Parts: sequence; C-alpha cells; structure tokens
Amino acid sequence: MKMFFDFFPIILFFVAYKLEGIYVATMVAIAATFLQVGWVWLRHRRVEPMHLITLGLIVVFGGATLYLHDEQFIKWKPTVINWLFGVAFLASQFIGERPFIQRMMANNIELPHHVWYRLNMSWALFFLFLGGVNLFVIYMFDTDTWVNFKLFGMLGLTFAFVILQAIFLSRYLPEPESTKE
Repeated sequence: MKMFFDFFPIILFFVAYKLEGIYVATMVAIAATFLQVGWVWLRHRRVEPMHLITLGLIVVFGGATLYLHDEQFIKWKPTVINWLFGVAFLASQFIGERPFIQRMMANNIELPHHVWYRLNMSWALFFLFLGGVNLFVIYMFDTDTWVNFKLFGMLGLTFAFVILQAIFLSRYLPEPESTKE
C-alpha cells in the first residue's frame, strides 16, 4: 500500500497525460505531490525526506516545464531524483556509522554488517542505473513512450529489483521454529 501511495502522483501524471497531454499532466503531478505531502503531514506530523525532495524537484522541474513550455525538464526529473538517491546511498557507504539502507530497515531485519553494505551498494547502483535508463528513453524515444516507461518501465524495474533483493535477503532470515510433537 505504501508503494502505491508513493506512486500516486506518477499514476495521476500518466492518466492526465493520456487525457490532456504533458502540460496538464505536469500540473496534476505537482498538485498530487503537494496533496501527498500534505496528507502525510496531517497523518503523522512529519514528512519523510524522500517526499520533500520529490516535492521540491517536481516544483522546480515541473515549474520550468510549464513556465518555459519545454517538456524536457519534467522528463529529466526522474533522472535527477534517482541520481540524487544513488549518490546519497553511495555516500552513506563512507559517511556515518551505518549505510542508508541500514538506517531505513534495521528495525525490520537483522543482517551482518557486510550484508548491509552490499545491499546499500546495490541500491545505489540501481538508482544510478535507473536514472541512466530514463535518459536513454528520453533521447531515443518519443514522449508517449517515455510516459509509458515512466510508469510501467520504472515501476517494473523497481519491482524486479525488490524481488531480487528479497531473494538475496532470504538467506539471512532466521529459520522459522518448527513445532515438534
């Protein structure tokens, strides 16, 4: 459910694009991201940094798209977000006591120290890769293809990556206790 909530503005962007085009879709994405952040604030009285970064970037890149009437800005937003996250994950390998992924997941799973670093590095590389793939799609295909990729391609790649991560992590999960009678 949380993942759907995180993709809420992207889904609305996709629908608005199909109905009205890139500029209306950009306005919808900006509004949906404001609503998303506002909803989180009302429910929890705090907002995750990821949502604030996304809001800032959608306002800057979406605003530039609307003001300059140039769709390239909104197309670059996913690359910038993914590369920022990739660099943040990469930097956390060397800065601070724990890598980013450990800070986010340590309450849910216990892993050896070296596994946290491997997992964190894989997320850093994934984000950098995803940003690069977005640029490839921007410059090699038309806007319709990019919009489809933004929703289905990025979401599909993310799901596939999460599944691979789950398989990787399954080796480190404790065995369930069997009940012997």
